[in-house]
Amino acid sequence: MGTGGDGPGGIEALGLHHEAGGRAILRALDLRVECGESVAVSGPSGCGKSTLLGCLAGLIVPSRGTVRIAGEDVTGVSAGRRAALRLRSIGMVYQFGELLPELTPAENVALPALMAGRPAEETYARGRELLAALGVDGVRDAETGTLSGGERQRVAVARALIGRPRVVLADEPTGSLDGTAADTVAEVLFSLPARYGCALVVVTHNPDIAARAERALTLRDGRLHAARDGFLRSAVASSAVASASAAPASPASSAAPASSASSDGTVGR
Repeated sequence: MGTGGDGPGGIEALGLHHEAGGRAILRALDLRVECGESVAVSGPSGCGKSTLLGCLAGLIVPSRGTVRIAGEDVTGVSAGRRAALRLRSIGMVYQFGELLPELTPAENVALPALMAGRPAEETYARGRELLAALGVDGVRDAETGTLSGGERQRVAVARALIGRPRVVLADEPTGSLDGTAADTVAEVLFSLPARYGCALVVVTHNPDIAARAERALTLRDGRLHAARDGFLRSAVASSAVASASAAPASPASSAAPASSASSDGTVGR
């Protein structure tokens, strides 16, 4: 069950520069992720991770630079063509799943492909296959509001794959989950490149999640750097200590993942 990732090219960003409010958020940033490869991007809150993901998805037009998917320019085309390319070639997974509560999980999964004009029978059949492959076939006709956090995210992953995208982009996909559910969703996500042939880019604050990727990078001073595991974990621990000292401790907060991280190095490929 491929995604359409067969063939040359995943996603490539060249010389991305983006400014907002007079501040440079991305600075001549380069990134290439091949089909079948996974990359995790970490960094402190406000460093530009979500901006980078928005640029890669064609949701944000950078001030300068180019994004290409399988060689096709995402940045130099009209908003309508960017939307069509996104629907055809990119799958998105968000922190809270962003499922529509009035639709069943099966309907949520099918929606992007139906919007792209795919036949309904074929689309729902593929949706059932994906939900089964991701271990949530049993909830496909449930009320979406009754799903657990882990179930919601696996349904969201199925929705991201329904159009056989070349690229899957995930923004803090385990940020709202507890340890067990986070591990389950992370295992599913990082299996996608090998199982479905797509390129995967995951933005996360969690160093354990980032360590699952083939390449772990940090975004610092507007550029990507190869992550050094020990430095990353030290930064996360320091952030957690700072947060704890700024607010009253609670039993739940001691188990919560740290909310920021940073590191050092240079980007490879």
